[in-house]
Amino acid sequence: MGDRKAPESLLLVQELANTLDIESGTDRLRTADDLERFSHDHGLTALRLDKHDLPGLRELREALRAACLAHTGAPVPPEAAEALARHLGEAPLTLRIGPQGEAGLHPAPGLTGLPALTARLAAGVAAAAADGTWQRLKACEAHTCQWVYYDRSPAGRSRWCSMAVCGSRAKMRTYRARRAP
Repeated sequence: MGDRKAPESLLLVQELANTLDIESGTDRLRTADDLERFSHDHGLTALRLDKHDLPGLRELREALRAACLAHTGAPVPPEAAEALARHLGEAPLTLRIGPQGEAGLHPAPGLTGLPALTARLAAGVAAAAADGTWQRLKACEAHTCQWVYYDRSPAGRSRWCSMAVCGSRAKMRTYRARRAP
């Protein structure tokens, strides 16, 4: 998905959401070893995520996927909105002013585990919302896919992760439905 990769502020959100491949059923956050690998691969070892964070992390992943699916026009289900509100409420951010006067949101000091990761994700989403890129992080509209991708189309109205696969399938289903007696 090279050209569908999100900007830096949203890359961790995208990669977390895509730890579950719905089409194949492959979940890369099933075990403590999976979590350790994910933490290592994304430079998150200092957050001290552990096996007790896995259920909440998987819930957060699916709630983020639902938010990304909403960017294609589907409403965020109430349970996903509630999960996001709960996780974000446990992940406070602070505003810091840098040496050049730049401002940015950062995880509050002392956070570890899932709240620390959630705060890092939230800071990225806030930055993306401010620069207008958050709405372009989408989940494929195909229910058998829902892969999270970054919409780089000029109009920002893409609905599928790949026109060649999911888009083509959807168009073929629509065509067949119209031709059916």
